[in-house]
Amino acid sequence: MMDHIFWRLRPCTHLLAMILMMVMCGSQFVLAQDEGLEGLEETAFKQAAALVDPSLVRIETVGGLEQLDDVLLATGPTSGVVVSADGLIISSSFNFVGKPTSILVTLADGRRFAAKQVANDRLRLLTLLKVEVEGLIPAKPAPRADLKVGQWALALGRTLDNSTPSLSVGIVSAVNRVWGKAIQTDAKTSPVNYGGALADIEGRVMGVIAPLSPSGGGDAAGVEWYDGGIGFAIPLEDVYASLEELKRGTDLVPGLMGITFVGGQSLNVPAIVDRVRYNSPAQQAGLKTNDRIVGADGEKIVRVAQLKHIMGRKYAGEVVKLVVERGEGTVPLEIALVGQLVPYEIPCLGILPQRRTSTTEAEEPGVRIRLVLANTSAAMAGLVRGDRIVRFDELNVSDARGLSDLVGRRRPGDRARVTYFREGIEASVEVILGSLPEGIVEELAAELIEVRSVADAGEAEKPKPVEANGHQANDDVPAKESAPQTAAPVGSPGPKIGRFTTTLEGSDHDYWAYVPESATGTQPLGLILWIHPGGETMEATMFKEWKSICDRRGLILVGPKADKPAGWQPGEADFIQQLISHLRTTYTIDPSRIVLHSFGTGAGLAWMVGGKHRDLIRGIVVAGAPYLGQPMDNEPELRQQFFFVCRDGDPVFPKVKASVEGLRKLKFPVSFSTIKGSGAKYPEESAIEEIGRWVDSLDRI
Repeated sequence: MMDHIFWRLRPCTHLLAMILMMVMCGSQFVLAQDEGLEGLEETAFKQAAALVDPSLVRIETVGGLEQLDDVLLATGPTSGVVVSADGLIISSSFNFVGKPTSILVTLADGRRFAAKQVANDRLRLLTLLKVEVEGLIPAKPAPRADLKVGQWALALGRTLDNSTPSLSVGIVSAVNRVWGKAIQTDAKTSPVNYGGALADIEGRVMGVIAPLSPSGGGDAAGVEWYDGGIGFAIPLEDVYASLEELKRGTDLVPGLMGITFVGGQSLNVPAIVDRVRYNSPAQQAGLKTNDRIVGADGEKIVRVAQLKHIMGRKYAGEVVKLVVERGEGTVPLEIALVGQLVPYEIPCLGILPQRRTSTTEAEEPGVRIRLVLANTSAAMAGLVRGDRIVRFDELNVSDARGLSDLVGRRRPGDRARVTYFREGIEASVEVILGSLPEGIVEELAAELIEVRSVADAGEAEKPKPVEANGHQANDDVPAKESAPQTAAPVGSPGPKIGRFTTTLEGSDHDYWAYVPESATGTQPLGLILWIHPGGETMEATMFKEWKSICDRRGLILVGPKADKPAGWQPGEADFIQQLISHLRTTYTIDPSRIVLHSFGTGAGLAWMVGGKHRDLIRGIVVAGAPYLGQPMDNEPELRQQFFFVCRDGDPVFPKVKASVEGLRKLKFPVSFSTIKGSGAKYPEESAIEEIGRWVDSLDRI
């Protein structure tokens, strides 16, 4: 029996088989040989590392960016894996996001060569390099079918000491992760071994180590997890499968259909099509709204997550075979995927809706117009302030969100019929939808904001923000000197109002806030998250400049504080998201006016949070800084608007201007305000007033 078990194992696993036999011989023997077993394990790990060693290379980059998305890029050596004898090397794309001016590769035998980038796999975030040398030893792949949860996993890289690989030992903790693309391991992975090998105990390479994230894209996605016991590797067998295309210098990109699903970003819902993008592969193949996808490439589909697992491995140019339920029958479809969709452009009717309170919601259906935007289809059609829109293309309109959804399903240039009431008389008019205007509304009177006083709640006197010593707060004094105050809604103490500093519950992060008294009313308020630059929270300045605007326009201003004074860390993006969630449960927040605002070096985190939480953040205002990172597609369900402010004499002005032009090409709504002057300074009062009007008009339709 024992011989049968032992000799059926592969030759390179004999050492572990010996350990298995010892365990089977009795626990007393095992306890007596603890040190021997540890030695056998160590020997097995070293042997596996030695087998991979000739296929590991050291990679150094020279020049390029030092930082991306607020992530400090590695300046030391990283790793790569040889995939052909004639000098092809695969590595993590993260190692080259800084766009280095030159790349140097050191082989296991110490020889050093200049390398050039051949192509990128943007689906799996890998980069193929080429060095002019022959006779290299390609890595031997472990078959995908042999990958099992619980087996040994060795994370290997070639970094500071070129003579031997760095080694971290763990297990395979999951397979087919990150939508079918990756192996997950608890072996320590970090930027120094990104691009290195995740090997099995036989010295075969299971995958190429790379930072990945199931919930986010971008060049730096997943980097923040490297010390959290979660690492990923792209199966080497998959790398070899796409190697021929990469060798031709062709970048491989994710395949896209061009659809969204009922349920928005939820994955645990049936795959019922909500929107089909204009001129997309899905539209060309005949996929329709309300089709339910029940099969893909021969696999049964019940939830969106299952379809995403299949699509997560598809490249542009490949075909996905779908089966959809339509009416009483099923329809087979073949969809040829593309790498880029026709950019979605938000259509615009040209109105600002009057915001509802709990009292007006029950009074009348439809959307009453607060303002008609100049030079828009609504203005040309003769709509005016006070008109109440009740139907759009013969579909009833119940509220602003419903009207926005109906308009958003059309395209600029489409015709539509708008039915409205004016002074009790029903009328209708045809409009031709336009695009969202890039300019800022010049004149926008603040809405009458209802404030429920403490006297209305049965209290004798309305509370005011006060200092810790009992005196009324001075606007020029940092908020940490002020005691938190609370409003008192009917029957119970209410949330804090005024200016205060506190710590987010369940976190060790502090934040300061100014909450106007209108938070005690029934109208939803806008929310501005101030992402301060490194080294300076600018709390006193922001409070002084923004207090009046917040009062007049119904805005809550919140300033989260970085854990380290020098600046933000990538992991703090989650703190911002948690803070927003907390504020939404504490106050009545308008989801269409949740905005990130930053200046200078704080912009990196603002772009990171905005990109990671597009379902939450509706606007991003950046002063004195360009866009950072790779822009994502403008999607109907994840609409964002951007506002850049910069002095024309600021050194970053050319980059800011280029950012604006680039985002506009992708059909994002982008406003740009140029200030005369030099230097990197926070904007003056007139520009801040402009930002306030922009935030106040984010819910335009």
